[in-house]
Amino acid sequence: MSDPDLAPEPSGTASGARPTVRLLPKADARRLRFGFPWVYGNELVTDRRTRSLAPGSLARLEDAERQPLGLVAVTPGSKIIARMLDRNPEAEIDGAWLTARLTRAQALRARLFKEPFYRLVHAEADGLPGVVIDRFGDAAVIQPNAAWADARLDNLIEALVAVTGVTTVVKNASGRARSYEGLDDQGGVVRGRLEGPVSVPMNGATYMADLIGGQKTGLFYDQRDNHAFAARLAGGARVLDIFAHVGGFGLAALAAGAQSALAVDGSADALALAEAGAEAMGVAESFTTRQGDAFDAMGALAGEDARFDLVVCDPPAFAPQKPALEAGLRAYERTARLGATLVAPGGYLVLCSCSHAANLEKFRSACLRGVGRAGRAAQVIRTGFASPDHPQHAQLAETGYLKALFLRLDG
Repeated sequence: MSDPDLAPEPSGTASGARPTVRLLPKADARRLRFGFPWVYGNELVTDRRTRSLAPGSLARLEDAERQPLGLVAVTPGSKIIARMLDRNPEAEIDGAWLTARLTRAQALRARLFKEPFYRLVHAEADGLPGVVIDRFGDAAVIQPNAAWADARLDNLIEALVAVTGVTTVVKNASGRARSYEGLDDQGGVVRGRLEGPVSVPMNGATYMADLIGGQKTGLFYDQRDNHAFAARLAGGARVLDIFAHVGGFGLAALAAGAQSALAVDGSADALALAEAGAEAMGVAESFTTRQGDAFDAMGALAGEDARFDLVVCDPPAFAPQKPALEAGLRAYERTARLGATLVAPGGYLVLCSCSHAANLEKFRSACLRGVGRAGRAAQVIRTGFASPDHPQHAQLAETGYLKALFLRLDG
């Protein structure tokens, strides 16, 4: 039971005054002062007034000694009970505030990329907790995965249009994150019109992104730099792209002069988009697809004595949360073992992980163990991470989720 002496004081008598929430004495206020953006449920006093706050409510956050820490958005039922919005506890989260955050995010992307195809907002790392926005030319897909943002979606869209000039906005409401915040899964076009997949130029390739029915926002921009490095290894190569989605690595390899690319994925819709991308690039004759379970496909290819100069395995998150870590690491080991058997002598194997729970050391160890069990020795030639439009929050390891190992295998 919470100590009543630590309970937040009443909101006050002034109309519109914000409630106050307070850390328990055991909570590490220093971490928050140094920039950590989250307060967990076991760190906050949760008396009746706090529990009665509507999801996404704004509140002043204080430490156990009643010293102000900033302005937070509170969702009482969530494991992350409070998200830091501003170090100023009196900040107004209005159109001007949202515009300032989006303008700062846009400035970085405009410096990085000549064309408007990128992740515009990477949640906490861009000062908009729980918000993801990917830009596709004149269209943008927004994921308001935190209650505070979902409640202010109209204001966020207005600011987005004002800063970027996009004419179409799609709300993506899929994924676990929204359910943790008690939000629905109702998405769709909320501004403008969308007619079919969007053509996305990247690394010399052309990708077709389904902004409504595709995975996540329709395309994984985080792999841009890893696509580019893999393409450097692909000149004249036979390429196998496992867990290919819309052809990310395979199409980049063909754009760089690969001899052929085979894309394997469980989704027929994703592979159809990959084929459309290959057609748009004029490389359809060099691009083939195989639908089915990736592990089954790798086993079948090994049984056919198929060998490739470049094999890329970019699976979904096998270990999205800590309870799944051990099973996830076994899956990464299996992926590496099967992938290694398909690499021609002197060829290259690329292994990727987007699992939050599997850090680089654990992922690397699992992968190298799998390669060893395939009877292959490896040189690690590069370790890749997410492209810079997915900046890491300096105090939040979860924002540095993507890892990619580039290996050269012996004969």
